[in-house]
Amino acid sequence: MSKVQKISVALPKAMTDMVNKAVKSGEYASASEVVREALRGWKERESAKAVALKELRALVKDGIDSGPGRTIDFDALKTELHAERVRRKVA
Repeated sequence: MSKVQKISVALPKAMTDMVNKAVKSGEYASASEVVREALRGWKERESAKAVALKELRALVKDGIDSGPGRTIDFDALKTELHAERVRRKVA
């Protein structure tokens, strides 16, 4: 492991109980391991959110670049979709 720096973190009792229980059960060797694991999970979620945001921005850009939308008649669309459904059922 790279250079280690100690910090102090204040946690609510419920969280300290969770940490202590994980250590006592043998799942982790120390409270530090529990916190490191939690931080790794947080880092992974943050990375996943960044990827999702990048993909969402690309989709929004694609939508904007595709040009203006158009107005449609909802009743005509419903009729067209129903007819398509009937055609597929028959086929």
